[in-house]
Amino acid sequence: MPTRTALVTGASAGIGASFARHLASQGYDLLLVARRAERLEALAAQLRAEYDVRCAVFAADLSDPAAPAAITDHAAAEGIDIDILVNNAGLSGKTAFAETPWDTLAAEIQLMVTAVTELSHRVVPGMKQRGWGRIVNLSSLAAFSPPGASLLYTGVKSYVLNISQSLDMELKPHGIHVTALCPGFTHSEFHDVMGTRDEANNLPGLLWQQPDDVVREGWQAVMNGKPVCVPGTVNKVVAAAMRPIPTRVGYYLGGRLNPFKDA
Repeated sequence: MPTRTALVTGASAGIGASFARHLASQGYDLLLVARRAERLEALAAQLRAEYDVRCAVFAADLSDPAAPAAITDHAAAEGIDIDILVNNAGLSGKTAFAETPWDTLAAEIQLMVTAVTELSHRVVPGMKQRGWGRIVNLSSLAAFSPPGASLLYTGVKSYVLNISQSLDMELKPHGIHVTALCPGFTHSEFHDVMGTRDEANNLPGLLWQQPDDVVREGWQAVMNGKPVCVPGTVNKVVAAAMRPIPTRVGYYLGGRLNPFKDA
C-alpha cells in the first residue's frame, strides 16, 4: 500500500507542528502549510532527517481567498494525494467587533470558516475515491461556552464543531472519519500573537495542556471514528458542564432527523 500523505495547515508552530511531528513519527508523508516559509523549511528538514518521510512545504496565508485552491492545485501538480487533512490554522480577534475594520474580520472568517470548509470540500472527492480519509478540524473548548462579548471566536469554533459532525455523518460510510478537536488552554504561541500572554500566565497550571498531548488524543479520536474530541480530563468536565445535551444524543438525532440522509 502506498504511503498516505497528510496536509497540515498552520504547521509552523504549536499544535500544527506537533501534528506534523506525530504524523511523521507514524510514517505518514506530509505537505506542510503556513505563512512562514523559513519555519516550514526548518521543520520539514528536521522531519525528513529524523523519520525518513517525504515532507513538502507550501507557504500560504489562508486568510487569502485564493489560498485553498492554490494549495490543492500545488498538491495535484506534485502528484500528492491528500489522505489526511488537519485544518489547524487559526487566530482570535483582540479588539471590539464594532472597532475592528471589516477587512480584519473578513480575514478571520476566511481563515477559520471558509478555508476550513473549502479545503475539506476539495480533498473529500479523492478520499472517497480511495475509500479512506481522515479530517481533523481544530475547534475549541470555547465552542461549548456562551458567546464571548465582541468576539467572533466562539461562533467560529461552534461552526467548526457542528460542520465536523455533519461531515462525519455523511462521509463515514465512505471510509472517511471527521473529528472536531476541541482543546482548551494549550501552551503555544497563540497567546503571544493575540497579546494575551500576561492574562494567560495568571491561569492555574491544571488548566493547561502541552500540544503533543492534545495531538495524541485528537489523532486517536479520529482514527477511532469519534466525531468530537475534548482532550484532557479538566476540559472534558468543563465541556460536559456547558453543553445542553450529550454529544452522542445530539449526533444520533442529527443523523436520524436529517432529511437528506438517504439522498
